[in-house]
Amino acid sequence: MKGQDSVMVEGVNIRIEGRAGRITLTRPEALNALSYDMCRAIDAALTVWADEDRVALVVIDALGDKAFCAGGDIAEMYATGRAGDFDYGRQFWADEYRMNARLFHFPKPVVSLMQGFTMGGGVGLGCHGSHRVVCETSQIAMPECGIGLIPDVGGTLLLSRAPGRLGEYLGATGARMAPGDAIHAEFADYFIPRAHWAALVETLCATGDWEAVDRAALPAPDSPLKAAQPEIDRLFAGDTIRDILNLVTRSDSAVATGALALMRKNSPLSVACTVDLVHRTRLRDTIEAALDQEYRFTFRAMERGDFLEGIRAAIIDKDKTPVWRHAALDAVPPTEVAAMLLPLGMQALKL
Repeated sequence: MKGQDSVMVEGVNIRIEGRAGRITLTRPEALNALSYDMCRAIDAALTVWADEDRVALVVIDALGDKAFCAGGDIAEMYATGRAGDFDYGRQFWADEYRMNARLFHFPKPVVSLMQGFTMGGGVGLGCHGSHRVVCETSQIAMPECGIGLIPDVGGTLLLSRAPGRLGEYLGATGARMAPGDAIHAEFADYFIPRAHWAALVETLCATGDWEAVDRAALPAPDSPLKAAQPEIDRLFAGDTIRDILNLVTRSDSAVATGALALMRKNSPLSVACTVDLVHRTRLRDTIEAALDQEYRFTFRAMERGDFLEGIRAAIIDKDKTPVWRHAALDAVPPTEVAAMLLPLGMQALKL
C-alpha cells in the first residue's frame, strides 16, 4: 500500500479519507468472512498507517446488516488440508495472527463498528482495537470449538481477561453475546445505535477526534450474562474440563443445562484445550503469548485434531453430525491436551 491512498482487494476496501484510515469489509453475501488476501492487505495498510502523519485514527467497518465479520474463509483451508497439504492453513493462520498482533499494538486509536455477527476471525479484527462499538443487532462469539478449533486470533487473551470465569464459559460453549453482554465481558466498549454510525464515521474522518466515539455512546443495554455470572463462576471454576463437567452435570440450573447442551455439540478435544489455554493465558497476559499458544493448536489442528471433520459437518456436507475423535467431553486424556499444546520449536509462530 506504500505510496497509495487506496487499495482494492476482493472483499475489502482500504483507503484514507480525511484524517482516517478506512478499512471496510465488502462481501456481505459471505457474511464478510476474512480471506487470506484480505488479511494480508489489512496488515500491509496498518504497517504503513502506523507512521503516516495524515492518519490520526483507523475506522474498521463492514457492508451489510447481517454481519461485521462472521469468521475466516476456511474453504481453501479445508480443500488443501483434505489433500494432505497442511502448509496453506498454517501460513494463513500465522499471517492472520501477525495482523491481530499489529492491531493490538497499533499506536493510534482503532474504531471498530461491529453490527450483526462478529465471530472467530471477526473478533480478531474487531475486538483488539481501542474503541470497540456494538449496536442493537450485535452478536459476538468465539464458536471455534464447534468446528474443531480453539478460540484463536488472540481470542484466548480476551477470554482470559473477561470477568470471573466467563472466559471458560464463552470459550467452551461458544455462547453468543448480545451488546450488553459483549460490553460486560470486555469484548466491546461502547453501545451506539446503528442509525448513528454514519454521522459518527463522517465526524471521525473530518476531524480525527476519537473522543467523538465517547460523545456518541449511550448506556449499555442490560446483560443477561452479568446476571448469570455468579452461577457461571461457580460452575466453571475447575482446572480442567473434567472438573467443570463434575460441577455442571451435578447442577439442574438453567445455566448448567444450557452450557452442557452447547458444549456437547463441540469437539471434546477443542473444549479441553480451550479451558487449558484460557488458564495458561491468564498466567502470561500478553497478545504474543496468547497467539503463540493458539498457534500450537492450529498448527496441529488438521493433522491431529478435529478441524477437517468439523468443517465437513458444518460447511461442506452441512449434515451437522461431526464424528469427533473422542466420544465425550470427559474422554480426552490430559496427555492429548498437553500434546496439542506443546511448543513447536523451530516451527513456532514468529511475530
